[in-house]
Amino acid sequence: MAVLSDPISDFLTRVKNAGLARNESFTAPFSKIKAEIARILQAEGYIWSFEVTGEGKDKVIKVKSKYNAKGKSIITNVKRCSKPGRRHYVTSSEIPTVMNGLGISIVSTSAGLMTGAKARKEQVGGELLAIVW
Repeated sequence: MAVLSDPISDFLTRVKNAGLARNESFTAPFSKIKAEIARILQAEGYIWSFEVTGEGKDKVIKVKSKYNAKGKSIITNVKRCSKPGRRHYVTSSEIPTVMNGLGISIVSTSAGLMTGAKARKEQVGGELLAIVW
C-alpha cells in the first residue's frame, strides 16, 4: 500500500468513487477524524451506516453507501478545501453555505468536527475540511 500524504482526502475520494461506481460499501483505513467524518455524513443522511472493525493497525472503517430510488448516489461531489500544504481557516461568519443548503460543509473546530450550519449556530470557526453535496 502506498504512503498517503492526505488520508482525509483519500477517504473523501473513496466515498465519492463508491457512489459513482454504485458499490454497496467500501472500506478505508481507520483514524478518529475519518470516523467523525463518517458520523457526520451518516447524521446528515449521505451514507446509510459505518462501522469500525479490526484491532490495532488492522482497524478499518466499513461504510455503506446510500442511493436514491433511481439508483443514483446521494453524494454528487466532494471538494477538499483544506489541504496539508495549504490550510483553510474560517470564522463562523465565513463558513460557506453549500448549494443554498442542499450540501454541507465539514469544519474542524475547537469543539470537535461539526457541520458548517452547527458551527455557525454555535459561533465557532475553524479549519474548513471539506464541502459535500
